[in-house]
Amino acid sequence: MKPLVLAALLLTALPAAAAQPLNPVYRTVTYPVDGTSGIQLYESIGHRGPVIGKGKIRAIAHTGFRLTWTRKYEVVDGACVLSTAVPKLVITTTLPKPRRKLSGPVAENFARFVDGIARHERYHGVLIEDMTRKIEAATRGLTVPDDPGCTKIKAVMTERLGALSQEQQQLSNAFDATEMAPGGTIEKLVLALVNGG
Repeated sequence: MKPLVLAALLLTALPAAAAQPLNPVYRTVTYPVDGTSGIQLYESIGHRGPVIGKGKIRAIAHTGFRLTWTRKYEVVDGACVLSTAVPKLVITTTLPKPRRKLSGPVAENFARFVDGIARHERYHGVLIEDMTRKIEAATRGLTVPDDPGCTKIKAVMTERLGALSQEQQQLSNAFDATEMAPGGTIEKLVLALVNGG
């Protein structure tokens, strides 16, 4: 059975307003799968699951996000200050859903399978939330001297955001590697679905 893969200078900081609660919006979307047995459902997941990464690999599930910001820049004595940085975070998880109602043990096994996969994906959401808080902490109140047009500050922010995004991706990949290792959580979930246990 082919395994599936589960599833962006001198600086000083001025005091800034306290961070607002993050309050991310969580959304769940589904894709249809067919079958009346665990193996049929798993095979359908392999054909219909979300396509992720540059390799266009089909996944069982995927968690993505859309992060936008309300930012306010101020010029103080020729320095540019990011005085406000309020994030709006939407986290979307894609999960399989049978096209037709399942019954008996197959329904129970599939429900356990999806619950386990959803728990795995929730942790990816936690990592995304953590990255967003780190971005907020690393940028709000950021001051770049001799930047009256507030152009240098944006380059500095891009560098910081890139490093934090890369850190989040590394943590996410490490989590997946552990969960999808032989004998790991994902393998156990798949085997329980396919073998009916």
